[in-house]
Amino acid sequence: MDELIRKADVLIEALPYIQRFRGETIVVKFGGSAMEEKKYSDGILADVTFMECVGMLPVVVHGGGKVISRNMKEQGIESMFVQGLRVTCEKSIAVVEKVIKEEVNAGIVKTLGQMGARAQGVHGETVFSVMKKTGQHPETGETLDWGFVGEPVSVETGEVRDLLQRGIIPVVTPLGLGPDGKVYNINADIAAAALAAGLKARKLAFLSDVPGLLRDKDDAGSLISTLREAAVEDLVKRKVIDGGMLPKIESGLKALDAGVMKIHIIDGRAPHSLLLEIFTDKGIGTEIVK
Repeated sequence: MDELIRKADVLIEALPYIQRFRGETIVVKFGGSAMEEKKYSDGILADVTFMECVGMLPVVVHGGGKVISRNMKEQGIESMFVQGLRVTCEKSIAVVEKVIKEEVNAGIVKTLGQMGARAQGVHGETVFSVMKKTGQHPETGETLDWGFVGEPVSVETGEVRDLLQRGIIPVVTPLGLGPDGKVYNINADIAAAALAAGLKARKLAFLSDVPGLLRDKDDAGSLISTLREAAVEDLVKRKVIDGGMLPKIESGLKALDAGVMKIHIIDGRAPHSLLLEIFTDKGIGTEIVK
């Protein structure tokens, strides 16, 4: 009986959140270890299925880094990264596009279907218009070239909105169409934030391989539970925010400026981390607010 009461208490705690977020769009960026290992992947997709079942409107944007690297290695193409972003040559983009669409995206859609959800893949080229990413080395000033890597300049949300209205979970690839008519790879964090901004989503959740943003990378107890926009610049200078966390934070702030109400960074490897962050009083990761 005590166990049944505890289960009922959990549902009662979740009730106000279910009521508050019913009919609201939640964009989930799915990647890293949470996507690569089946036990983590299935847990997250079960959470997404639950969200849709209680009336929320989840949208999944996924990466595919390790699967892409493995396929490139099999084809004798070396994986190269500049400032954390994959350099994508003409041979690489063909592999990226094939793997992301036919293996990763199709796999996520299939798993959601097996869990009882209706899901459909959306090719990012129909959503994101991009410009070629350019930049300069911060120390040498030399021009950096990532090849077929793009940054979103506009987002077409019609197809995604249509699927949501029909009760179907959109599963979106991080690919975009350049002005030259060619396909470009997009950092999945940046793609998810751009789509969340375009949809005016209520929330954007980044699934990470760490508990959230840590003041000390070696101390899980140093979690920053709430991060305000005003504190970001100082944390970047002190390198508390760097590496793979940078695109999450920077793109998350842009999404906040565009009307997304809250950004979450959570550990996708923790059981039901998505539900715990959204449907409980304390949450378990880092929330970013204005």
